[in-house]
Amino acid sequence: MLNEKQVEDLLNRLCVRLGVCLPPHEIARLRDDRPGDVVAFTDAVLAAEGLDRLTADRYLYRQVRDMISDAFRQAEHDGT
Repeated sequence: MLNEKQVEDLLNRLCVRLGVCLPPHEIARLRDDRPGDVVAFTDAVLAAEGLDRLTADRYLYRQVRDMISDAFRQAEHDGT
């Protein structure tokens, strides 16, 4: 699972690279109540962005999921 700093870094990268920029209260919510797996985290980010997993652009969904998956892999590698 990602720690608080890793969540903030990930959400910053999602904003800068993909334009998925969450409002501060959603960032705080995800930082404080972190989803424990890639799919749940991806769905939570999309929902916070006002998108639905079933109707979101598939390309954007994959990009978001891939960035989140990379962050989870890195956190696991780092032992956090």
